[in-house]
Amino acid sequence: MRVFVAGATGVIGRRIVRQLVARGHEVVGLARGGEKEGIVRRLGGRPARGNLFDAASLVPLMKGCEVAIRAATAIPTAPRPRLADFAMNDRIRTEGTRAMIEAASSAGVRRYIHESVVWVAGTPDGAPFDEDAPLRPVGGLTGTSTGERIAREEGARRGLDVAVLRCGAFYASDAAHTRVMGQRIARRALPIIGDGGATWSMIHADDAASAFVTAAEHPRAGVWHIVDDEPVPVREYFMELARRLGARPPRRVPTWLAMLIGGRLTVEILMTSFPTSNARFRRDFEWRPRYATYREGLDEVLSAWREEGFPPGRGG
Repeated sequence: MRVFVAGATGVIGRRIVRQLVARGHEVVGLARGGEKEGIVRRLGGRPARGNLFDAASLVPLMKGCEVAIRAATAIPTAPRPRLADFAMNDRIRTEGTRAMIEAASSAGVRRYIHESVVWVAGTPDGAPFDEDAPLRPVGGLTGTSTGERIAREEGARRGLDVAVLRCGAFYASDAAHTRVMGQRIARRALPIIGDGGATWSMIHADDAASAFVTAAEHPRAGVWHIVDDEPVPVREYFMELARRLGARPPRRVPTWLAMLIGGRLTVEILMTSFPTSNARFRRDFEWRPRYATYREGLDEVLSAWREEGFPPGRGG
């Protein structure tokens, strides 16, 4: 099978390419510039230059592919993000999605896999939810919800099978936001806000990638949540990460103070609950995560960090 991957050099994209190649598939990876092309080659894929926002440039790259995957994102990692910082991420998920589906249709690709996030949906009270829950307004997610709508509507109009994979809060030793979190936890610079009771559904980047590979190999249209087996309260996750880093427990701050220090959007992100389940994807694709909970996932992350001496100066 030949697969086109946009975002082939990102944290999840690299893993998608590597796993597809390991399973004997041919991968065409969208890359900009020589450095990115080198990454795709080292992963075993074939790099191809094109513009994610220009369908005409993507058509020849997708010729002969059976599946197109959009794993490209531009999620901001600033400690005090603003809504404006999500502009490129929104554009990728909207304009990029539209261009990819148009190109896939023109190139004869019949399957499109769309990356999204689970907290685009949910309940106002933070109760557990599934794929049928309504979309909800959360800061920075306007483009994400619009992108899902574009994927489903344009895909249906053009006769493509569209699979929307909503990932949980993904983490990995080489993910920028995971590393920033580790650095800040080690310095006691990332506090628990209020009681820290917001509950997150997590997913290791390796497992997120394996879900995309599974969906590529077993064509099916629909929406699925890609998370591990156990949602975790933020306070528990932060405390466990601090313990493993040999750092003092995170400070606790009231919401009003967190607003002053980190800004409204940061507080909203840290206090939004998204407890959900992988039950539907597990049932429909006979898939299960390698790292069943964040504990097993952190074993792998901390092992990799120890080998490189990261983060420096922890335990202060």
